[in-house]
Amino acid sequence: MELSLRAAELTTLLESRISNFYTNFQVDEIGRVVSVGDGIARVYGLNEIQVGEMVEFASSVKGIALNLENENVGIVVFGSDTAIKEGDLVKRIGSIVDVPARKAMLGHVVDALGVPIDGYVDPQTYMN
Repeated sequence: MELSLRAAELTTLLESRISNFYTNFQVDEIGRVVSVGDGIARVYGLNEIQVGEMVEFASSVKGIALNLENENVGIVVFGSDTAIKEGDLVKRIGSIVDVPARKAMLGHVVDALGVPIDGYVDPQTYMN
């Protein structure tokens, strides 16, 4: 009798733990570089990517998805593609490309992503 009571308690305890178990997984969709050249990377595995969505390569170089095909995605590389190799991982950032526009940016030279290239580096100006 004692053993069956303990087994019943253990069963209810396990059932309550399992039924209340909840995790918030954030799954990053990643792909692999198939080929790269002339500032364009062909990437396999980014099945849910949208046109204009930002990606980040393993070398921290960013890019934008422009050519969506059945087998691969054509990504324009923002920066030098020499650090990108075949087989490198590519991760979706999850946002469409946008460039911030602020009054404090007037008169400054910025690249295509809005990062200052004129030597002025006040992160608060560009982030807020």
